[in-house]
Amino acid sequence: MPNKTAKPAAKATAAKPSAAKPVTAKPVTAKAPAAAAKPVTKAPVAAAPAKAPAVTKPAAKPAAAPKVEEKKVVTQRQGFKANEFVVYPAHGVGQILAIEEQEIAGAKLELFVINFIKDKMTLRVPTAKVANVGMRKLSDPALVKKALETLKGRARVKRTMWSRRAQEYEAKINSGDIVAIAEVVRDLYRSESQPEQSYSERQLYEAALDRLSREIAVVQHSTETEAVKEIEAQLAKSPRRNAKAEAAEGEADADAEGETDDTDGDDTTVADEAA
Repeated sequence: MPNKTAKPAAKATAAKPSAAKPVTAKPVTAKAPAAAAKPVTKAPVAAAPAKAPAVTKPAAKPAAAPKVEEKKVVTQRQGFKANEFVVYPAHGVGQILAIEEQEIAGAKLELFVINFIKDKMTLRVPTAKVANVGMRKLSDPALVKKALETLKGRARVKRTMWSRRAQEYEAKINSGDIVAIAEVVRDLYRSESQPEQSYSERQLYEAALDRLSREIAVVQHSTETEAVKEIEAQLAKSPRRNAKAEAAEGEADADAEGETDDTDGDDTTVADEAA
């Protein structure tokens, strides 16, 4: 019996060293800090979203917006439209190519871009100064008819120095009034049977004829050549001047610059030539 009890005691003592094995240095947390140090180094690498602020593409979109607005605005101003024919008093008939906006001396201005094809010239006029410069729309057919009727009237010549009359003719031409321009054409017209014009007379006559024919051609949708023929046909119907009136006009053209005339301002209507 004593031998049987001794064996379990030996087993119990053999189990004690096995219980000491779990108490080892393995669970030492020395490795834990090393594992924790790794994510610390990775964290700054992950915080590299510096590329996000560099995306400045949305700033470019507002710059394109004003261009779209300008195109919408460039259609009509002060009652005038793009591609419309207008009369600019100092240059005659022109066509509005566009209504654009420009910045001058820090201020934005809207401008009419007017092209004069025959003169090969482009003019820019501020939209706010249209009334001051006298720019107007084309004459209506009724006013054109009145101008053509004016050509058939009697020539009215002032008995003044030519220099003064030339200034008056030039002022009428640059007024932009189609009837006033027709009066200049009527007064300076010379038929084949009449004396030739002086150089200055011819220059003014051609300038007035050019302004009148251009506007008539655009209004009637014809060519300038056809308009000139229509004007000359109306002038041929006007009464011819007599010899005395022609002689008086020739003397007035030859007046010296210092000469004065008592009849300055008096209009003389030339009588019909006796048949």
